[in-house]
Amino acid sequence: MLSYRHSFHAGNHADVIKHIVQSLILDALKQKDKPFVYHDTHSGVGRYDLQDERSEKTGEYLQGIARLWQRDDLPEALASYLDAIRVLNQGDTLRYYPGSPKVARTQIREQDRMILTELHPTDFPLLLQEFRGDRQVRIYKEDGFARLKASLPPKERRGLVLIDPPYELKHEYMDVVKAIGQSVKRWATGTYAIWYPVVYRSNIDAMLEELENLGIRNILQIELGVEPDTEERGMTASGMIVINPPWKLESQMATLLPWLQSVIAPTRGHTTLRWVVPE
Repeated sequence: MLSYRHSFHAGNHADVIKHIVQSLILDALKQKDKPFVYHDTHSGVGRYDLQDERSEKTGEYLQGIARLWQRDDLPEALASYLDAIRVLNQGDTLRYYPGSPKVARTQIREQDRMILTELHPTDFPLLLQEFRGDRQVRIYKEDGFARLKASLPPKERRGLVLIDPPYELKHEYMDVVKAIGQSVKRWATGTYAIWYPVVYRSNIDAMLEELENLGIRNILQIELGVEPDTEERGMTASGMIVINPPWKLESQMATLLPWLQSVIAPTRGHTTLRWVVPE
């Protein structure tokens, strides 16, 4: 299985695709004045120092956000995503990269709120410190799926649930399926965005099959690969499975995915954009 301590991987190609999709969904939610909730099941620490020894050790951000940072041909659809990164950095220097909670925080409005959960004993205090005093943010040191179950349906009736476990254990793929099955019964109209890594393609195929078996409709798969699939250990691609996506998301990603591949993995990369289950 994948060993995914995020401080080693911040800003890599997987973060880029995850946070772009996240930002586009939040952009869509902001088109209406009515409040929404952002619920993050595996929040991490909030921000990451790309000059930290763990990040420098892997250098994965160099094949991710660093390839977008100084370009002058960025698609307009990436504006909110890049704004979340610029907020943490000064000028042209790229030192800090936001985790999904900080990406979301730059986009929520006064009427919106955030629910964050993190169990890791080292990460939780850092996350708490990052959002200390922020009355729009509630942070729980709890199992992310248990807190999700307790929080649904939200009072706002609109919102995004981001699910991105580390997938360090094989059963976590089916844990996601179980959580979705329970959540949709409580809140059928919410948008759910599931991040996944491609280490062994069979795990993703099995998860998608089980999601189909739930009888849920309107499931979109978005994937960016940097290497062909392999049976050897290592993440070759990652993606997002979005349930109840905003209506523009498919067309936005149809434009963005080829561009991202050309920038991040022009020679060995690949993309996927398909309806797992149509509306």
